[in-house]
Amino acid sequence: MNLYDSPLYCQDLKAVCSLALPWEKLDGKTLLISGATGLIGSFLTDVLMCKNQEDISCKVVAITRNPESAAGRFRRWAGDERLAFLAHDMREPLDGSSLERVDYVLHLASNTHPKQYATDPIGTITINVFGLYELLEFAASRRAERFVFASSNEIYGNNRGDVELFDEAYCGYINCNTMRAGYPESKRCGEALCQAYRAQKNLDVVIPRLTRSYGPTMKMDDTKALSQFIRKALNDEDIVLKSKGEQYYSFTYVADAVSGLLTVMLLGQDGEAYNIADESGDSRLKDLAAAVAETVGRKVVFELPDAVEAAGYSVATKARLDGEKLRQLGWRPRYDLKQGVGRTIGIMKEVQGD
Repeated sequence: MNLYDSPLYCQDLKAVCSLALPWEKLDGKTLLISGATGLIGSFLTDVLMCKNQEDISCKVVAITRNPESAAGRFRRWAGDERLAFLAHDMREPLDGSSLERVDYVLHLASNTHPKQYATDPIGTITINVFGLYELLEFAASRRAERFVFASSNEIYGNNRGDVELFDEAYCGYINCNTMRAGYPESKRCGEALCQAYRAQKNLDVVIPRLTRSYGPTMKMDDTKALSQFIRKALNDEDIVLKSKGEQYYSFTYVADAVSGLLTVMLLGQDGEAYNIADESGDSRLKDLAAAVAETVGRKVVFELPDAVEAAGYSVATKARLDGEKLRQLGWRPRYDLKQGVGRTIGIMKEVQGD
């Protein structure tokens, strides 16, 4: 069984497709997406292809290192010429000679979980900076209508204790002289690079800042805390918490994260950053672990992380984002945290055949 056989997953796709957005802006356009097989990118690609079956017709070009694997992930759209795969390593110059036109460029590719930060810190930085540079160069050379850079809640650093919610102008402390700083600092650098291309090459850019996102499109090797909780739940095991769980974060279900990204892409103002977050998705880690355990009738147990995992953990203990700026564009999440977690587990169990 695959995601496309899940009624719940198909409901999520249809719900995003039904949003009152100016979808007509995408009709007849070509979208180039890096990270198209990731948690966010794969759901976004499915939404766009699903929308293609309704009332628009856009071409989606998915950048991937492994086109065969990507074709398997998007098997539902096999034979539809509006989905194409471009084999490419994001850290190399992009050869887009096969593309007649590109209207929207979205950089979603990134190392996004603790184990990757610890085992591939160079790759983490280079994808966020050099990969972004190559796509910005390409977008500017093709005079793309809009560039979308998926940034992160981690750019805010540590809460200074002066606010409860981070708005888009907030800037907390990051110790840049550490290995773990590679992810947030490269995202900060990426945002600055986007502004440089706006100023010097007149490229239209918007920056959605994603919170800790989760959903049925997560990969099974994802080492983020919530992903580990969900994986334990699917295996009918106790939920393992590898800290006291006092960290207080914003979380977003993948369908809501993608609806926010689309809202920013289609309605956001050039040069602006937007938090994709809502207080209904905020939770302390220990409460989140308890909620996942309750969903599957298990308990929470404590375990020390190994050295590699610990090295990749965020040092931020409170990182809650203010989503008011995005709400002013009309965005609202469909699911709160409990509903999103339950939906994730439900879909993944459907896929497993339970």
